[in-house]
Amino acid sequence: MESVTSQPTASERRPHRLQGAMFTSIGEQGRAELVEKRLADAITGGHLRAGERLPSEADLARTMGVAPVTVREALLGLRARGLVVTRRGRHGGSFVSESADPFAFAREALRASSGLALRDLALHYAAITVAAVRLAARRSAPSEIDTIRAKMGRLDTEDAGLWRQTMDDLQLELVALSQSARLTRDQMRLQAELSPLLRLLDGDTRARQRTLLDATLDAVADGDDVEAARLTELAVTEATRALLTLRAQNDET
Repeated sequence: MESVTSQPTASERRPHRLQGAMFTSIGEQGRAELVEKRLADAITGGHLRAGERLPSEADLARTMGVAPVTVREALLGLRARGLVVTRRGRHGGSFVSESADPFAFAREALRASSGLALRDLALHYAAITVAAVRLAARRSAPSEIDTIRAKMGRLDTEDAGLWRQTMDDLQLELVALSQSARLTRDQMRLQAELSPLLRLLDGDTRARQRTLLDATLDAVADGDDVEAARLTELAVTEATRALLTLRAQNDET
């Protein structure tokens, strides 16, 4: 078993799958507000790190399926919020601000979200994730579950940001075992929206989420799609309840 004191390398920490989801096509809803939100979610979720360079405006426009002027307008909004800075010159471009604090933005996002909106997001996330996990239980091989389980030790960290990024990556690997590109893509986008808030979970709730993921992997390995679905839904329900409690406490202060 991997030592709980071991730390992943920089390349291992980078959640490539989730970060990739941020730059997929927006399609007909290609408004600047949506581009700004998707990039903001990546930054506040810790999937784009402080000092990291963003793709060029032309690359963002092409991969997100919008006009360059839309990307430019979105970057203006991100700069106004202090999330992005622009540097000129040969090595210039748009970079994630060094002062961007994912936890501060997560707390602000939680305060700005209504209880109804939070429950609706969690309901959508659960519906997609449960469907993918049920398919994973029917289609995955034991060796694929072993690969995910081998990385569980990385969750034994007191660093809430690193814990959240690791959990994101493990859940995406599990969902990908559904062998459904559409479900995986939809789950990635929803996870990118919910993940910044989940980094606010306290240590006890994080430990419970780890336990539920471990049990879910057991169910998937056993081919028990019903139990895997139940555990997945329970994990989302408990995390949502914790966020709603935290939101209510913030309202009282």
